[in-house]
Amino acid sequence: MSRLIRVFEYEKLTIHSKCSEGKELGEKVINKLWEYNDKNNNIYFDGIRNGVKFKHYVGVIQIGNITIEILPKADKLKASEDDKKYWHDILLKMLAKCKKVKVDSVSEASLRKRYYSLLDLYFEMFIKEVDYLLEHGLIKKYRKNSGNLNALKGRLNFGKNIQNNLIHKERFYTIHQVYDYDHLLNQILYKALLVLKTITNNTSLTDSIVRTLGNFPEVKENSINKTHFESLVANRKSTIYDEAIKISKMILLNYSPDIKGGDENMLALLFDMNKLWEEYVYRILAKHQDDNLKVKFQNSDKFWERKLIKPDIVLNYSKPDGSQETFIIDTKWKVIDPNKPGDDDLKQMFAYNMYWNSSKSILLYPSSNPEKTEFGSFHKGRKGENKCKLGFIKVLSGKNLNPFLAEDILNLLEINN
Repeated sequence: MSRLIRVFEYEKLTIHSKCSEGKELGEKVINKLWEYNDKNNNIYFDGIRNGVKFKHYVGVIQIGNITIEILPKADKLKASEDDKKYWHDILLKMLAKCKKVKVDSVSEASLRKRYYSLLDLYFEMFIKEVDYLLEHGLIKKYRKNSGNLNALKGRLNFGKNIQNNLIHKERFYTIHQVYDYDHLLNQILYKALLVLKTITNNTSLTDSIVRTLGNFPEVKENSINKTHFESLVANRKSTIYDEAIKISKMILLNYSPDIKGGDENMLALLFDMNKLWEEYVYRILAKHQDDNLKVKFQNSDKFWERKLIKPDIVLNYSKPDGSQETFIIDTKWKVIDPNKPGDDDLKQMFAYNMYWNSSKSILLYPSSNPEKTEFGSFHKGRKGENKCKLGFIKVLSGKNLNPFLAEDILNLLEINN
């Protein structure tokens, strides 16, 4: 039976934390989290006595029959279980907006399930994508094959033929081409299906995986790693595979089988909330581009030696009088005191203003109750205005994402678009 536990970023989880069924998390799960974090240079959380404290990574971790969801949060207020439910939905919508999850491929019935985890959503999406490929026909490719045949086919391998067929003159050891389904694209899908069958605790998904595997053609089971994905060459025929391969990559590169042969297999899909917030803001603003407003994402310029300087978002605005103005946005997913901006952040914004000849820049933070702030001036630097301010923006409107986020950001920058 699957057990679910939901926490917010920066919260603690210990062996005594309770899951959805009221049972304690236990020592095995915490040990597995420590082991996983050690392998990833301790970027995901901090080890504490009998547990872990999460950082700014959100997403889902499954260890055996335990599913842990780490959710974002835009304030420091104490949250209820209902708050966790709607932040689960908010995270899902942000991932969808950033093209990290294709929500429209998941059934409404699935989304309504109270304990349906993010991992289950990815699993269901993957199965639907593979079923779609099977229905429309998997790609076949030519590949080289060698073997002992009863008829001469392809090129004769003289060395192997003498070694194997000195007595059996009626056979031929050849190197020949085969046109079938056994190639890397299909091998990746097949391996991902086998991993899902191993790790899922959802009985309905297990049934779907078994059916899909039953319809899958015979291909070799290979160990798949990062180099296999890097070797894939996109073409017109393989475009139909894009979504399934993207999810396969997330599954296979984040899967940690239990090396002791136990039942504590682990799969983690975690997202840096700073990067997710940055991309979300960009995509929202990009929808408001027109002849007067252009939005650019992750510009870069040479800074020092081989180091680059990279603001998150650059806005180029054509004013009514025909003049041009550039604005810099640097997104920060954290809760801070509006009156105490970080020195390093301000120095960074000063550099952005100088490099992009920007008159105004903004450090953009999420807030459940935004405070009004004013631009402050840098005392040296470019001619004319050289300003920066901390901007606070509502992520939510009620229990949904703020539909006026772009307008609110443009108002903070005093752009009348």
